[in-house]
Amino acid sequence: MTHRPRGFRWTTAIAVTWMFAILVACGGDTAATPAPEPSPSALPTSGSDQPVAPEVIQLDEPLDAPSEVPEELLAVWEAWALLAREHIDRENLDPAEATEEAIRGVIETLGDPHTHYVAPEEFDIQSQDLQGEFEGIGASVSMRLDGNLVVVAPIAGSPAEAAGVRPGDIILEIDGVSVEGMSLLGAVNKIRGQRGTKVTILVRHLGAIDPVAIEIVRGIIPLESVLLRSEPGDRIAHIRVTEFFADTPDDLSTMLLQVMSSGAKGVILDLRDNPGGLLSSVVNVVNLFLDANKLSDGALVTYEIDSSGKRTNFQVQPGGVAAEIPLVILANEFSASATEILAGALQDHGRAQVVGATTYGKGSVNILRRLSNGGGLIITFARWYTPDGRVIEEQGITPDFEVTSRDRQTAETMQLEKAREVMESKLEDQGL
Repeated sequence: MTHRPRGFRWTTAIAVTWMFAILVACGGDTAATPAPEPSPSALPTSGSDQPVAPEVIQLDEPLDAPSEVPEELLAVWEAWALLAREHIDRENLDPAEATEEAIRGVIETLGDPHTHYVAPEEFDIQSQDLQGEFEGIGASVSMRLDGNLVVVAPIAGSPAEAAGVRPGDIILEIDGVSVEGMSLLGAVNKIRGQRGTKVTILVRHLGAIDPVAIEIVRGIIPLESVLLRSEPGDRIAHIRVTEFFADTPDDLSTMLLQVMSSGAKGVILDLRDNPGGLLSSVVNVVNLFLDANKLSDGALVTYEIDSSGKRTNFQVQPGGVAAEIPLVILANEFSASATEILAGALQDHGRAQVVGATTYGKGSVNILRRLSNGGGLIITFARWYTPDGRVIEEQGITPDFEVTSRDRQTAETMQLEKAREVMESKLEDQGL
C-alpha cells in the first residue's frame, strides 16, 4: 500500500584490505650467498595452499573521523577512508557508486522487499502520480523477497496482456539482459519506453518449467480502472476494478449509479489481479459501500500503526451511494495492498462476502523520501490492519468461499459462477 509511491536488494560488502610486501632476493649462478631462511610466521601451514596471513599494521596516524559521523557508522567510514588512502587501485573507487552500494547494503539487513533504494535516474518514474497515462507495456510488477521480479497483473487491454503476459509470471531477462541484481525500478525503467518501440522479456509462466520469450510493442497505457463486465440492465452487475488511481472513486461511483438506475439488484465487485494503489482512493471506494450513520460510532475503514507505535484511524463516512445494494467481492492470490484493505473492511463490517483465493498479503505502508544525491528511499513506515485488527502483511485476506484451480481460466470461471450463486442466494433472502 502506498501513500503515492511503489527496488530490490543488493548485497554490499565493505572490506578492509590487508597490505603486505614479500621481498625476494635473487642471486646469480653462484651459491656463495645462500638465501635467508624465511621466518616461521611467513611460512604457510604444512600441506596447505592457504595464503600467508598478513601482519596487523597499526596506523601511523589516527583517521580522525569527522564529528558528524555517527558512532554506529564509524567502522564504515573508517573502511572507506582506509580504502581511499591505501588501496593499490584506489583510483578506481567511485564515490557515487560506493554510496549507492552502501545504501543497498544497509537496506539488505532489514530483509524487507518493500523498502528499497531509488537511483537518481529512476526517481522521476517512482514519483509520478497514479493518474493520466504512461508509455510502456502495461503491467504491474513486484520484487519478491527471494529476488524474483514477478508480474502481479497486466493492465486490462494493455500490450502486455495482448502479448500473453500473465499474473504470476517471473521475468528473467529484459532484451537479453538478466534482471538478477536489478532494482525494481531499474527493471521498470528498462521495460518502459516510447510507444511503437519493442521490448522482449523472457518469462517463466506460473507452474511452467521452461521460460518463453515474449516480444511486446510498447504503447500508451491509459490508467482506466473501472470496467463493466456485465450488460447494461442485467439483474446482477459485474464491475471490475483494476487498480486504485486518483479518479477511481468518482468513476466507480458513476458506474454504480448507472447500473442501479438500469435495474441492477446486486453487484459483484471483481478485484482479482488488482495490485493496489492510492490510500485516499481505496478509503473513498470503501465509503461508497458503507454508511457511518448505520454503523457503530467510530467505525473504521482501516487503521495503521507506524514505526513509533502511533495509531492512525481512517473512519467510515456517512452516505455511501451503494450502501444498501447486495454485494459480493471476487479476489485472488494477486489481489494486493489497497485491494486487501477494501476486502478486509467490507468483510469485517459484514457488508460483503469474499469469493476466490487468499489474497497476496501486502499490508505495509510506504513513503518516498528524496536523498541529497538525487535518488530516494522507499521506506516501509507502517502496517495496515482491518477494522477488527486482522494483520494483512504476509497473511492476506481469507475468502468466505474458497474457489481455486491449478488452471487459471478454470479458476476464474468457477469463481465467477460461485459469486453469482452467492449473490442469487442474497437476493432470494431479501425477496429481490
